[in-house]
Amino acid sequence: MCGNNMSLPLLAEAVTVSGTEKETAAVIFLHGLGDSGHSWADAMTAIRLPHVKYICPHAPRIPVTLNMKMTMPSWFDLMGLSPDSPEDEAGIKRAAENIKAIIDHEAKNGIPANRVLLGGFSQGGALSLYTALTCQQQLAGVVALSCWLPLHKSFPQAASASGNRDMPILQCHGEMDPMIPVQFGAMTAEKLKVIVNPQKITFRTYPGLVHSSCPQEMAAVKEFIEKQLPRI
Repeated sequence: MCGNNMSLPLLAEAVTVSGTEKETAAVIFLHGLGDSGHSWADAMTAIRLPHVKYICPHAPRIPVTLNMKMTMPSWFDLMGLSPDSPEDEAGIKRAAENIKAIIDHEAKNGIPANRVLLGGFSQGGALSLYTALTCQQQLAGVVALSCWLPLHKSFPQAASASGNRDMPILQCHGEMDPMIPVQFGAMTAEKLKVIVNPQKITFRTYPGLVHSSCPQEMAAVKEFIEKQLPRI
């Protein structure tokens, strides 16, 4: 099994958008730094599929080095936002285990890992990529919005035991993003091609889009979820 049960408070407090019929699949979507699960639960509600459950956990509140050690919702500590910034390795790995525990919990309750899709925005997207690439169970796919791959220098070795070397990934990025430049997204897409089957990676950019989402991007996310989590 990937993960343990330490994280189930994450699940207990998560915002969950239930399906309108029998739930046969789940999307776990992780928000960005300083946000909560509520905003992305609203976004998921707008593109929901009737057979899919959407789980939007809240990150724990921790001091964040990048923001002068202010305490805010954050999946792990951030020291910087460039490819060569130091990283909170222990925090990233701990956060990934907590997300894997949610996947395990869903499996125990009837939604197998291969019917679970991970997604996230910014820091949440980064964590969804890292979690999927280090998870032994095969997942349905990843939606990675405006983000990067944490601990990128540890790959592809870090994915050696992964069940997700052939997993579809939809990566989207705003071309005018001032926080995580689109070039960082493009570098991430290139790195992913040496970790997973490059034919399974889609990298889309959106002209004029800053560090946020847009209707065209959400339409692409909906189409990807429909394709990877069809009704059964």
